[in-house]
Amino acid sequence: MRETARGWTAVWLVVLALAQTAAFLVLWRLAVHTRLGQWLDTVALTGNQIGQDRVDGPVDTILNAMSAVSLLAATAVIGFIALIRGRKALAVTATLLIAGANVSTQALKYFLARPDFGIDPERAAAGNSLPSGHTTVAASVAVALILVLPRKLRVAGAFIGAGYAAAAGVATLSAGWHRPSDAVAAYLLVGAWAAVAGLVLLVFQRERAVVEPGDAHRVAAAVLGVGGALALLGSALALSWLVDRSTIAVEELGRRPLFVGYAGSAAGIVGTIAVVAALVLATVHRLVPRWKG
Repeated sequence: MRETARGWTAVWLVVLALAQTAAFLVLWRLAVHTRLGQWLDTVALTGNQIGQDRVDGPVDTILNAMSAVSLLAATAVIGFIALIRGRKALAVTATLLIAGANVSTQALKYFLARPDFGIDPERAAAGNSLPSGHTTVAASVAVALILVLPRKLRVAGAFIGAGYAAAAGVATLSAGWHRPSDAVAAYLLVGAWAAVAGLVLLVFQRERAVVEPGDAHRVAAAVLGVGGALALLGSALALSWLVDRSTIAVEELGRRPLFVGYAGSAAGIVGTIAVVAALVLATVHRLVPRWKG
């Protein structure tokens, strides 16, 4: 019975890894290699100027807090939490999750090409910016935190971590550092790495480990998942409304479509990390059981 449950968990994790990788590739293809995708991203980036003076302070605070030093510190804290719980494999796996997500983000940003369709000439020289490094830092730490926290603190950690990762993603858009597709791509990449990390934890899980069905955080995961899905639906409706105006040059758009592009993209950023966090939260009790055996 236990082996069957582990087998189905492994299958689920493989599906999640493949699905999020496929979603990443589709997003990259549509957002970077199509004229419409680049136009939508540029509309959102241009729309961030609406009310920007009101959010400059918080945005700068969030982004300036993310650095190589802060990432190393957060990784050390996460490893320490796992170690004081007596979970050596979890400490190593969580560290590898953070390292793998961030190293692959930098590699992809360097190797992926971005064609110039003449839509965003101001940023054309900068080349590819997908996925967002700052967003990957926040999301990888948030997901690793869900894995290492004890059961009683896991839900609070999931909501706080997802909220921080969402704020980081929206902040990169608000500051004009990244296009919305960059942030969404970062979340999908972290989600795929989280599924791989889950498979590693399953491999090293002891035979005597006891998985308690009551430890599943179904309600909290459902709240995150449904909330994320609704945000994604709102984003899809906003972007669909903009598609009919895609023949208009971005600089000729009025305030309303620019705001819709920005707000709709921000909703897509928030919705994506909420769904990713929900998937991790719904599965973590099987990967890190209360009784390790």
